[in-house]
Order: sequence, then structure tokens, then C-alpha cells
Amino acid sequence: MTHRKIERIKDRSIAPPLREIRNYELPTPNKYVLDNGVSLYEINTGTQPILKLELIFFSGRWFEDKKLVSRTATSVLREGSKHMNGAEIAERIDFYGGSIHFTSNLDTSHISVFCLTKHLSNILPILSEVLAAPSYPADEVKAFLNRSKERLKVDLEKNDTVAYRQVTEMIYGKAHPYGYNSSIEMYDAIQREDCLKHFETNFVAGNCFIMLSGRPSIDTIQLINQHLGQVIPRGSATRKTFIQLPYPSPKWQFPKVGSFQTAIRIGKRLFNRHHPDYQAFYVLNTILGGYFGSRLMQNLREEHGYTYNVYAALDPMIWDGYFMVGTEVKTEIAEEALQEIYKEFERLREEETPQEELDMVKNYLLGSLLTAVDGPFNAAEVRKMILMNELPDNYYSSLIQTIKQITTNDIQTLAQRYLQPDSFYEVMVG
Repeated sequence: MTHRKIERIKDRSIAPPLREIRNYELPTPNKYVLDNGVSLYEINTGTQPILKLELIFFSGRWFEDKKLVSRTATSVLREGSKHMNGAEIAERIDFYGGSIHFTSNLDTSHISVFCLTKHLSNILPILSEVLAAPSYPADEVKAFLNRSKERLKVDLEKNDTVAYRQVTEMIYGKAHPYGYNSSIEMYDAIQREDCLKHFETNFVAGNCFIMLSGRPSIDTIQLINQHLGQVIPRGSATRKTFIQLPYPSPKWQFPKVGSFQTAIRIGKRLFNRHHPDYQAFYVLNTILGGYFGSRLMQNLREEHGYTYNVYAALDPMIWDGYFMVGTEVKTEIAEEALQEIYKEFERLREEETPQEELDMVKNYLLGSLLTAVDGPFNAAEVRKMILMNELPDNYYSSLIQTIKQITTNDIQTLAQRYLQPDSFYEVMVG
């Protein structure tokens, strides 16, 4: 047996030295324009013969004629075309080892296909037929609406869901795309014809771009143009205009008999990624409640034992954004927990953040950003965010520089500007 000398660490209480991460590279995509004018962005850095093809349509709530129709139209799109029903579509894609996903959010709708590169030629005709002639079967539309109503009934029994819905409504108003909440009545009002009209109006070339990532073959772009470059019709749709109507009262409480926990949400309208303070506030948010070692976690969880989880979230959408703090605590100590949150606001306003703490958060964020571009699919997600928000090409490197250069004084100035208690809406449910 050969014996190897093992070097032992003498003092395990000494952490290894921190090293600056220098290699941040967001791949530059190849850009193509399909015959119908749709822009296609390709990140060809994969090492395995697999692909992700994603179609992004600007067709969310800002483009609706009827509330909730965007989500419904996108979700039921998979359920049938002129020559195939939903089961046949799923079976054919599954036969080639692929998968297809239809998702929607407040601003956009997404159709994502994952498959082996060699099978894209078999899957594209299926996707093309779905986009050319979706049937929106009346029974499938009804089934989706019924499932959504049942899910809503369950969600409305959850304190955290009610609190989230209420605070976003208070920030933006009941009519605003970022403020309105789903209801049984809204689902009941949707008909098959509403879905078809929303699709025909908004799933058009002028409202679309495509992300391709993985390891395409030499004929992949030609294949995509052959199918999607012909089937997505030309045209564009304009997003509607809405007025923000803030809630008249800054506080809202909803006691629930028999509830052992209270959900707390405090929030305010802030900004999207275009705002000059967004990147710096991204760092401030992390210090406050954006990771496991944050100040809110140390206070409410570790020091007081009030909660299992507490967070601060900066949520930027395409056309606006908000900031929110949320947690769930025992009902009898809800007020104390709320005051501890405000105390953390005050600490950030009144005291400079210790340099050691700021350096730790910087390293945490820089490491996260490095992970965010690891591999073609992750890199495509970052590039997609930049394209969706119409941000400059150097946005990613600009964010890195902001994180590296931000000072403790910058953090305190931001806290004084944005963390004033009287500027927040406050919701307690339980």
C-alpha cells in the first residue's frame, strides 16, 4: 500500500482568503432576421447536441382587451390545432424526446422547446401548425378556466397569497396590469373567441423575437426560417395605456379567526431596470433581505426567532417595478416583527454599512452573476432579459461594475432616499 502525505489544516476557524472573480463574459449572440421580420438571436456555445428554442411575444396584460385573457390564451394554445388535438401534439413531441412549454407573465408570453439538435426538423412542423391555426377547443378553454377557479379558491385561503395580492393592488390600483387580481368573475367572463382574438392580434411578428441556445447545426437557422419565418404573420400590436391609482389608505389589515400566523407585506412602487438607481438598489436589497445572511434574516429569524423566512424583493417588470418585504409570523407577535423590519430600515438610513459586510455581499452577488452566465441556456436567459427590457448591450458589465464600485456611503444615501417608513403600503393578513 502506498502512503501519501496529507497536509492538514492547522486552524479550521480561519476561513480561506477571498479572491476576486475577474472572468465575466456574456456571450454576444449571432443575430438573424427571418423572412417575416422576426429577430432571432443565437448563442451557439453548447458542448452537447441539444437546443432550447424560445419564442417571446409581447402579449401580456398590457395588451389585453379582457382581464386574464393573456394567461388563458397562452395556456390553452397547446390544446389543439387544425389537424391535431392537445394529446396528439404532446405525443408527437414526446416521441422525439422533446418538450414544449407555454408560459405567461404580466408582460410577455413564452413558448419554449427543448430537444436534441437532430430532432428539431421533426418538432418544428408541429410547433408551426400550432402557431398557424390554434383551435382553442371550447371544452379545453372551459376546463382551463375551471381549474384556474379551483386553484384560486385554494390560494385565497393562504394568508401570504391574500397579502401579496392586496399590496400590489394598493401600489398600482385595481385596473392597472400590475395591480389587478384574478377573480372568479373574470374567469367566468372569458370565452373561446376572446382567446382566439387575443392570439390573432398579439402573436405577430412585430411583437416577437426568438432566442436559440445550445448547439445548433449548420442548417438550424434555415429550418427555423422555413417554418417560423413563414407562419408568424407580419404586424404589430400596441400596448394599452393605464393610469396608476394608488390605494387611499397606506395600511390594510384582514384578521382571520382561527389563524395562527399572520402574513406581513410592506411595499412601494419603485422602478424598472432603466432607472439610474436600480443597480445600486439591487445591492441594497441584497443587504437588507436578498440572501440567507441578510439583515432581516439575522434579526427576525436568528435573533428573535419570529419566523422561518423573511425576504426583501426588488421586482422589476418591463414598464415599472416595485419593492417589497414579506414574512409570516405568529399572530401574537406580528406587530413586533413589523417594527423590527422598520428598525432595519432605520439602521441602513442612520448607520453606514460595515465595509466587511458590503464586501461579503459584493462577492455573493458577483458569484451569482458568474453562475447566471454558466452555459448557453443560462447565458440566453440573461440576454433575453436585456432584449425584453431594451437595455444597452453593456448592461451586464455595467451591473458588475456598479457592484464592484459601490461604497458604504452610497448604500446609506439610497436607504435615506427609498427606505422612509411613511412611503410604504402595509398589509397584515391573519
